[in-house]
Amino acid sequence: MLVQHLFGKSEYALGQFVESVTGLARAALIAEQGAEAVIPCNRTRKKLIPYDALAYRQRNLIERMFGRLKDFRRIATHYDKLVRNFFSAVLIAAIVIWWIN
Repeated sequence: MLVQHLFGKSEYALGQFVESVTGLARAALIAEQGAEAVIPCNRTRKKLIPYDALAYRQRNLIERMFGRLKDFRRIATHYDKLVRNFFSAVLIAAIVIWWIN
């Protein structure tokens, strides 16, 4: 499995991806596949792992967008059963969010 960017809340969010490997060995395993860290590690860590700041900013932007979309109850609860209805509700909510900002 080839990974370019591995997104997660922290080092522990990798979960089952490399469950048996810990710490720097985990970072080495990910780097071995050509992936870059997207989330900065804890600043108190002895050896800091470099991360892609641009990808981190873009990830944050997407997370905030999903947070705003979830303010709409219909989207947060997946009220619609049909994909086309759900998608149109997401589009309407996105237009309203864009219009307000």
